[in-house]
Amino acid sequence: MKRASTVDTMDHTDDHANPLDVLSMDPEEHRDSSQPVAPPRRRRRQWGAERPRPPLPAMEKPASTAATWMGGFAIVATVVAFVAYFALTIVSQVIDNGITDSRYLGQSLAYVIVMGFLIFSTFSYLLARQGALYRSRGHVRTPRAEIDAFMSTKRPSLTALVPSYAEDPGVVRATLLSAALQEYPQLRVVLLLDDPPNPTDPAAAASLDACRALPGELQVLLDGPYERFSHSLLAHEEAAGESGAGTPQGVRTLAIDYRWAATWLREQQKAYVRASNADDFLADEVLGGLAGDFERTSQALFTALDQGAAIPAERLSQLCRRLVWTFDVKLSSFERKAYENLPHDANKAMNLNAYMGLMGRKVKRVETRLGSMLRYTDAEDGILIPDSDYLLTLDADSVLLREYCLRLVHHLEMPGNERIGVIQTPYSAFRGAPTRLERIAAATTDIQHILHQGLTHFDATFWVGANAVIRKAALNDIVEVSFVGGQEVRRYVQDRTVIEDTESSIDLVAHGWSLYNYPERLSYSATPPDFGSLAVQRARWANGGLLIAPKFRRLIKSRRKEGNRVRRASIILRTNYMASISWASIGLVVLLTFPFDDRLLSPIIVAAALPYFLAMSYDFRRLGYKRSDIFRVYAFNLILLPVNLAGTFKSLQQAAAKSKIAFARTPKVANRTAAPALYILAAYAIAIFSFYTVANDIRTENWSHAAFAAFNGVLTTYAIGAFIGFRNSIADLVLGAVHWIQVPRRPKKAAEAPRTVESQWESILYFGPDYDPSSDAPPPVAMTSTAPRRHGDTRSRQRTS
Repeated sequence: MKRASTVDTMDHTDDHANPLDVLSMDPEEHRDSSQPVAPPRRRRRQWGAERPRPPLPAMEKPASTAATWMGGFAIVATVVAFVAYFALTIVSQVIDNGITDSRYLGQSLAYVIVMGFLIFSTFSYLLARQGALYRSRGHVRTPRAEIDAFMSTKRPSLTALVPSYAEDPGVVRATLLSAALQEYPQLRVVLLLDDPPNPTDPAAAASLDACRALPGELQVLLDGPYERFSHSLLAHEEAAGESGAGTPQGVRTLAIDYRWAATWLREQQKAYVRASNADDFLADEVLGGLAGDFERTSQALFTALDQGAAIPAERLSQLCRRLVWTFDVKLSSFERKAYENLPHDANKAMNLNAYMGLMGRKVKRVETRLGSMLRYTDAEDGILIPDSDYLLTLDADSVLLREYCLRLVHHLEMPGNERIGVIQTPYSAFRGAPTRLERIAAATTDIQHILHQGLTHFDATFWVGANAVIRKAALNDIVEVSFVGGQEVRRYVQDRTVIEDTESSIDLVAHGWSLYNYPERLSYSATPPDFGSLAVQRARWANGGLLIAPKFRRLIKSRRKEGNRVRRASIILRTNYMASISWASIGLVVLLTFPFDDRLLSPIIVAAALPYFLAMSYDFRRLGYKRSDIFRVYAFNLILLPVNLAGTFKSLQQAAAKSKIAFARTPKVANRTAAPALYILAAYAIAIFSFYTVANDIRTENWSHAAFAAFNGVLTTYAIGAFIGFRNSIADLVLGAVHWIQVPRRPKKAAEAPRTVESQWESILYFGPDYDPSSDAPPPVAMTSTAPRRHGDTRSRQRTS
């Protein structure tokens, strides 16, 4: 059985290849034409990093009754302790001393507000954690035979979109391979390359060429197993049509096929190039894990054959379909920047939107003086971009386990789940982190997995953009359509902020859709290994939440008017998710810098925060980390304080200017990413100021504040040494000073011939007779954003941002 030819492949294999010239390039030629890129060396393992260890099991261990009771007690204790603090420390002081001391009254008010916001965040953590404990006790895994039987009769289409910008080819290959080996029928995987299509840097050009070659390379790799098993499936389906038990020969043939597939996967696992802990995961858990499944299935079939057991022919057919589905994939690539009339906004959201806007339409490539254009057409020579029932969005540095798509789509297809628009498994971190910073950052990532599971319990789920299966009908419901220069621009995913998934979550909820976190660990993603790359990532995460919060507030008001109130727990958790980074960062700065009266710090307020720290330390231990990592995470957050503040201020600046900012990609380099000098200076400033505060508090006998300042000073110093490195921090400061002093020389422009009507005749015919060829302004193309209108809205609003 030959694999059906795909009609939507838009492979851009070289500068002269037509991205819409389908079926004209042999995948083998595609692979041979690419130049191999040498894999980076494995990063040197630091002292205190994580030892290589297997990942956590996909199924969370059900929480015990004692754990759920203790979680509830922690929530109550937090609330009671804070109320008691307010009553005994603040109210009683005012009653006893009156309001004559305005300075103390002002400090009391400020301290209560700051601590109130911080305690609100700790309460939200405990609440979400409690929801996760409840879900772990209620989840029952669907048997694989039930999923196979369901998917045998109903096979909704699924397209995986992998947006990539300046990624290492090895990283992209791992992501594509994990997506391609999903046990899902007729899966389509599209690599959305967002690099400049004609880079001048030789290294960038070589990397882009290697990424362009990946779909063809993997297609050739997977075609061999697919051809073998698709032939076997014909015989099994013919036997299943006659009903009854399968023949011994059929069982033996299927067992041999499973053993062959396992051997093939073991060979791929052995030959896989390993340069990082992410590569170890792909080789051992994706290739090796799938091989282990096939080996156990093969052994079970041989055992059944030895015992003379009767296996239904239909079940044999389902098992053979699993082999076919595992290798039944069509890979292609697409580059929106190769077409002048597609949006070129510098963010991941518009990379996805550009392709999703083409799905279900027939297009044709047209060459003009301005460059290549994609035109909608009904002609027979047009290329149909197939639509899909579901979309899988997957970041180019993420990896999926083998049953991700199958289990999530099966859940979406179950009765009662028709209004779930997005389903996902919040990603976990790769184990075996080679640096201390990556290990602690991974610990916070794994904690977030628990919290996201709890958000679903309280109907407060947020879409996490690293991976998700999205119902296309839900995206069609929230799409916004605008026109720039006569070109249609569709926004399924909002790009107003750099946390596009968070804003789209509110849009989906506003249109009656829900979001769901599947209670298993089926996805993993990379964690930045150094402070420079981590600062870029966390500054992006801290930006945008304040801009989205007003939209959620309007949603609450509209639901209240309709008589459909939003759950209080959902309001608490969503508000904390969007704004807690901002208020926690500002609050911590206030506590660090302002010497509050010693009478305000009471053991009761410490007791209010204690359940949070105890619960988190318990969670770290349950996730395979150390209980003492709670102090390392606190130190980690201290050096991230300036990063989070920068993201917060960028949000306020963006709100005031009503503009968008470019998406900042998390750097991935073999050695180390230099951190901005201001972030390094701020970390040292926190440590120095903390120790200065200690000396000043000792002099004024403000003992409680002195203890707090000493605690922060010691941990900040530890964090600089452990997570940044003293030598690295000095190097980054010197590098920042050089960049600040040194003004880059502007390259001289080459002499250009004066532009005349004769040389610009095509532009005049295209843009109109009022086009000025002598102007330095570039001709308008559909790259800029506009004020959009909802899909189906007859109002036409246009405004260039």
